[in-house]
Amino acid sequence: MISITEKPIDVNKLLSDVSDESSGASVLFTGTVRDHNKQEKVSKLYYEAYHDMAEKILQEIENEIHAKWKIKKFVAIHRTGTLKVGEVSVAVAVSAEHRKEAFEACRFGINVIKEKAPIWKKEFAESGSEWLEGVITK
Repeated sequence: MISITEKPIDVNKLLSDVSDESSGASVLFTGTVRDHNKQEKVSKLYYEAYHDMAEKILQEIENEIHAKWKIKKFVAIHRTGTLKVGEVSVAVAVSAEHRKEAFEACRFGINVIKEKAPIWKKEFAESGSEWLEGVITK
């Protein structure tokens, strides 16, 4: 299940959505809006997406994960619109029989979302606002 939404992400629902009685592991990653960047206070972020393309790419990522790892379920949700400090901007959840597959698939999922999905982030800080380039941590 994948989604691009303006609504807040309910992490409890996300965990429920990946729950599977045959799984021994569920992994959840949440990305949240932090209060600083580059030693400057951040007040909010604005996310914009090319919805149709982003959902297509998220579906491709889900398909690739199912092909690479023996997982049970995969859920990825990304927010758009204005988010305050502390709000969840992106969440990825994976369930699998074993933790190794769940962790690897979740890490791969968030990294590829940040790399490929046409979702842009504008940061509002003390010095003004600017569109930011994504950073990939592998």
